[in-house]
Order: sequence, then structure tokens, then C-alpha cells
Amino acid sequence: MDFNLFMNDVVDAARKDIVEAGYEELKAPEDVDAALSREGTTLVMVNSTCGCAGGIARPAAANSIHFDKRPDHLVTVFAGQDREATERAREYFEGYAPSSPSFALLKDGKIVKMIERHDIEGHSAVDVTGKLQHLFDEYCEEV
Repeated sequence: MDFNLFMNDVVDAARKDIVEAGYEELKAPEDVDAALSREGTTLVMVNSTCGCAGGIARPAAANSIHFDKRPDHLVTVFAGQDREATERAREYFEGYAPSSPSFALLKDGKIVKMIERHDIEGHSAVDVTGKLQHLFDEYCEEV
């Protein structure tokens, strides 16, 4: 099998997983600026093709939003694929090093908290879902 074709399939599946979960895909810097300048709370899922993204982060992203409190907006950028969009999103994550997969919670365009790769890797999807729901309890309104 051609490695590039295989990777395209992996990337396509990773994109599909997060979009089907209800996240808006941001592929260009302008998309990021428009999405992250909205009022309210925004969860940014920094997607990737690594195992902890597929086995932990994306399932947590999908499961965490079925909760009494959740962000107003759900968006995603794809590290290693949509480089310019990911770099622009990371400009909003002031005080945090680049990390993927990861989650950033913003309120009115300002970072309030981040769940970084080290908070994901080696943990279960249930653990990460709990971490996200804890953030939602603290910063988000009831839906």
C-alpha cells in the first residue's frame, strides 16, 4: 500500500470523526480569526494523527459535549495538516507551548485554560472527558 494514500485515509478519518461530533473545522487563518473573535466560550480541539488523538482526544471531544454545561462554540484545527490555521490558533493560546492533540478553552477570544498533550497522553478518554467537563463547569453556561 502506498504510504501517502494510507496517511490521506488516516487524516480523512480523523477530520470526519471530529466534524461528525459537531466541531467546526477551521482550515485557514481567516477562519480562525473569525471563529475565535466570537463572544462567549469556544473550545478549540487541536487535532492530530497520533494515537492519543484517535484513541483518547477525539472520543473525549465527542463525549464531553453531552453535558449540562458546554462551550458556546466548538471548533477544530488540524496540526500538521492545516499548518497556517493551526499556527494562527496557537497565537491565541498565550502562555502555552504548541501541543497536539490539545484543547483550548477561550472566553471572548481570550485563553482561559488549556488541556495539553501531557494531560491527554497516558490517560483514558473518560479521564480527559472529565477534565473537559470540569472546565465547562467552571467557565461555561448551561445549555
